[in-house]
Amino acid sequence: MVHCSCVWFRKYGNFIDNLRIFTRGGTGGMGYPRLGGEGGKGGDVWVVAHKRMTLKQLKDKYPQKRFVAGEGANSRVSALKGSKGKDCEIPVPVGISVTDENGKVIGELNKEQDRILVAEGGLGGKLLTNFLPLKGQKRVIRLDLKLIADIGLVGFPNAGKSSLLSQISHAKPAIADYAFTTLKPELGKIMYNDFKQISVADLPGLIEGAHMNKGMGHKFLKHIERTRQLLFVELELYKEELQRKPALLAVNKMDLPGAQDKFHILMHQLQNPKEFLHLFEKNMIPKRTMEFQHIIPISATTGEGIDELKNYIRKSLDEHANQEDDVYHKKQLLNLQISNTVSYSKPPPKSPVTSPR
Repeated sequence: MVHCSCVWFRKYGNFIDNLRIFTRGGTGGMGYPRLGGEGGKGGDVWVVAHKRMTLKQLKDKYPQKRFVAGEGANSRVSALKGSKGKDCEIPVPVGISVTDENGKVIGELNKEQDRILVAEGGLGGKLLTNFLPLKGQKRVIRLDLKLIADIGLVGFPNAGKSSLLSQISHAKPAIADYAFTTLKPELGKIMYNDFKQISVADLPGLIEGAHMNKGMGHKFLKHIERTRQLLFVELELYKEELQRKPALLAVNKMDLPGAQDKFHILMHQLQNPKEFLHLFEKNMIPKRTMEFQHIIPISATTGEGIDELKNYIRKSLDEHANQEDDVYHKKQLLNLQISNTVSYSKPPPKSPVTSPR
């Protein structure tokens, strides 16, 4: 049997794509009632984006996952106005969505040095508070990676996705001849001669009923959302827009006997999908059939077609990036035209008239 993996368009080892942490702003400093001195405000807790950072590094460095800012300085005779407590900065990777315990989005970090205030420090003691300091804000927050890879390898269990990842990148995922070897995303990078790097995620196998949270369920489908780029009805049932991502089809295990004949049958079915829809149950027929930019026969065991697949991946991502640039530039041009139209439509300001004395 010929097995198919669908290739969709970021560290190796144990990968983490979300983290739950505790944050608390610093307590304010004591006021000085006799002289009316004010205590310093407690420090704030910020989440700050850094380019060379991962959630795994954050968890390893701070295993307690507790982040508390410094306390404000007490007011004293030599310094009636206490100094502010030291802020606490939580380093996270670029592309993070920050939410509170209730799932409400606090903000997003889309570029390096973006920062979000997540827990504010308490006020220092002053007349308003009877010179007693206030405690800082407590908050449990969740950090979620919005994009985990440029490419996601999607397919049924035991289709050879992990073997493919080991062929196209330097990653060393667990490979065995039984289903569900991969239980969480494995990441690798494709290296090109011009030093371009493309990140690849090997995602856990997709099973029937995933949209109803069976198997890896919604956790698996959320991983797909966070990749850039089967005729799987599960994707459509979970979120229809997933089918609109640019896709390539890698037909694996072409080294097996009879694979060529089965590949030709598959190509005929993909070119004429409506002729074969009667073979499916009614509830399994997708409203929109999947369209693949390229279909590449490969063997992750022998290496057949691997170079061709890597070239098509690069070409597809470059084309997608160019399309996004075109859309962005058109949007910027439209905003500029609207801005100019508005400015020209405004009447010129009247010049003040002065009477000669």
